[in-house]
Amino acid sequence: MIICNAQLHLAPSLIMKSIHKPIKTKPLMKFILVSSSFCAISLCVSVLLLATPKIVEVGSSPQYVSDPTTVDHLVFGIASSGISWPKRKEYSKIWWNWKLNKTMRGCVFVDTLPHEENANNNNDGSRPPLCVSEDTSQFLYTYKPGGLRSAIRVARVVKETVALNHSGVRWYVFGDDDTIFFPQNLVKTLSKYDHRLWYYVGSYSEIYEGSQVFGFGMAFGGGGFAISSSLAQVLAKVFDSCIQRYSHLYGSDARVYSCITELGVGLTHEPGFHQVDLRGDIFGLLAAHPLTPLVSLHHPDHTDPIFPNMTTTKSLQHLFEAVNVDSERILQQTVCYERRFSWTISVSWGYGVQVFQNNMLLPDVLRVEKTFKQWKEGNVLAGIYTFNTRELHPDQCKRPTIFYLDKVSSGKDGIISSYRKYSQNCSYKEPMKKLEVIKVFTNKLYLDNKQLQIPRRHCCDVLPSNAGDSMEIAIRECKYEEMIYMH
Repeated sequence: MIICNAQLHLAPSLIMKSIHKPIKTKPLMKFILVSSSFCAISLCVSVLLLATPKIVEVGSSPQYVSDPTTVDHLVFGIASSGISWPKRKEYSKIWWNWKLNKTMRGCVFVDTLPHEENANNNNDGSRPPLCVSEDTSQFLYTYKPGGLRSAIRVARVVKETVALNHSGVRWYVFGDDDTIFFPQNLVKTLSKYDHRLWYYVGSYSEIYEGSQVFGFGMAFGGGGFAISSSLAQVLAKVFDSCIQRYSHLYGSDARVYSCITELGVGLTHEPGFHQVDLRGDIFGLLAAHPLTPLVSLHHPDHTDPIFPNMTTTKSLQHLFEAVNVDSERILQQTVCYERRFSWTISVSWGYGVQVFQNNMLLPDVLRVEKTFKQWKEGNVLAGIYTFNTRELHPDQCKRPTIFYLDKVSSGKDGIISSYRKYSQNCSYKEPMKKLEVIKVFTNKLYLDNKQLQIPRRHCCDVLPSNAGDSMEIAIRECKYEEMIYMH
């Protein structure tokens, strides 16, 4: 760089001298001097361009291009306790080190080590290691009625995770011990953003009341949230002094949000994070997932198992059988129409297929069916949600017929997922009476940055089939001007 700067300064001086005082040289020498100066300038410009980060235009805003973000660039801080960890540690085993063949980094922070745990219990890498939180009694924090003393320790997981001092961190990710993350989708989602800028990424609650009370600008901790490393480093330095101003707040996530707000940073909303402030059967929520990668699920202890006739843990493991094959497509909703029978078919890939025995307009299919119960019974506001809903038909036999994921396999010809009919004790008419299995054919979904920034729903076709007990569907990219509509 010093040589280049000298050359760049030398070239103009030669030019100025040649203007004021012509150099008496032969034509050949003049050509050599000019050529040498030009080469020196070209070389320096090339070096400078190589040393400068590349900028590409995406839409109207420039974005820096760096090495792809991977799970190696993430560090997790999971909030737990000595009492809850033994009951919830199997959840983290489902997603930690998920098929990545790499070592994920981070800690589960507990107030005290559980009795059955010891220093060697987590060394197999199947679950995140345990870290004992700092004793907050040494800090002169006060807390007021409504605020939880334990929320101080949990909020400080942000500071203590940064203090682990891992190298090469781009993002710090936080959640609860009952937060189920989908690591590859998390990486894909965060890769849209420049980690060198200050980002606070997450989502608010599904219920209006929760978001209205705590703020639509707050990322709910159970759904998980991510903080860019540049912001996290600054936040960690001011955190202890900041949270003393928020002793009246109920939860830890509200305190983190408040301190980030004081730094002047707002929430970057990503609907793939799910707080799941719902109870009962959340099929409707999962079957109408937003057009974005699934990043997290929360509250498995407060909802029914997502697959019938399974335990909660087995249900999540079954979902991850599809995640292992095509993580980026999991829960992506595709809708197509069966012309012969006037059926509307909604595929929530890797989870379930719904067959409506009538034509439905696409916007109506995309609404979340209220299969679940509200978080607080009897509370009117708690029954108002932050997404579009449609009512669950009181007659079970007039609801869509559901086919749940049975198995999924991947081969050289693509991916085949099979869904088996769930008996709803209804007297079906032909041909629904015969239909038992729906097979869905896809290719692996690879979401690039353009598709993540401007997603488009895929199309599907009902394939000709002679077997009356099965139906075959192929999912594909929609053609340029193709529309999804009922015929």
